[in-house]
Amino acid sequence: MSNTTVGLLFLLVAGVMNASFTLPMKFTGNWVWENTWLAWSIFALVLLPPVVTFITIPHIGDVYRDAGNGPILLAAAFGAGWGIAQVFFGLAVETIGIALTFSIVLGISAAVGSLLPLLRLHPSKLFTPAGGGVIAGVILVVIGVSICAVAGRHREAVLRSAAGRSGSSMTRGLILSILCGCGASFVNFGLTFGHPLLVSAEKFGTAPVWAPNAAWLPLMLAGALPNILYCIYLLSKNKSGSRFSREGTGSYWVLALIMAIFWFSSTMLYGVSAGKLGDLGPILGWPLFMSLIVIVASLLGIATGEWQNTGKRPVRIQLVGVGFLVAAVFVLALTSRWV
Repeated sequence: MSNTTVGLLFLLVAGVMNASFTLPMKFTGNWVWENTWLAWSIFALVLLPPVVTFITIPHIGDVYRDAGNGPILLAAAFGAGWGIAQVFFGLAVETIGIALTFSIVLGISAAVGSLLPLLRLHPSKLFTPAGGGVIAGVILVVIGVSICAVAGRHREAVLRSAAGRSGSSMTRGLILSILCGCGASFVNFGLTFGHPLLVSAEKFGTAPVWAPNAAWLPLMLAGALPNILYCIYLLSKNKSGSRFSREGTGSYWVLALIMAIFWFSSTMLYGVSAGKLGDLGPILGWPLFMSLIVIVASLLGIATGEWQNTGKRPVRIQLVGVGFLVAAVFVLALTSRWV
């Protein structure tokens, strides 16, 4: 089995895991969002990255000294930017709903996270078959998530009307979603522009499959700070901190740990798959990753009843968007053969 095929298989698993990592939140009814997200942030961004990094990368101190402060600070800066984007995501969801926010964010993230590294690091490949395939795939991703965004808008409108709630500020929600989409791509920037960390890790004996963990560690730790501070702010504002001590919520910490394992494992698998897709790995892999997340999340949402009582039209529109995303997956998978 070729490296490209293995990379695509890993990417598929990563997409499924990332799209489904929030499912345990459906079983934390006595907590609100900030309770679960704080527990998730602690596990996924503070505890798991150091443990995994120290297990998989020997001589980690030597790795970072060899790479120098520049790549470390760059990865951390992108991580902090991604963490701030997560705050924007929460605010956008409150304004225009999760379905619409989710689609806009991942569409912009796919485009920005792929095309900017292509232009910055591989401009000579822009007009090659590989570059054209990446651009075509990204265009299909943007079309697909735009259609999903329309479906999400219809869904949220129906649910809001049924609940007797008035509409929210679309302009404010769109601005927040756009900012979040740009910031969400910083995860891929941290891996792409933090490449010297991967080189140093391999230099000191790290297996190539684990080398991306050298970049994930500073990125995740820096990204934890905005997430945790925002959760603490919401806990104070909503007086929801007492929910942690409610009877029967002890198992919720286990659910949050499962969420963290799924999410962090998907991120690691994405790093592994990008390394197996050739020189354009992160550029090609990122829109593929985003497409798979939206496809799987859409199907899971339909399967778990998130689209019930919204009528047939929103679901049909959503499935059309998923169809474009499936086409994007095929185009990008084919492009991986040219890299």
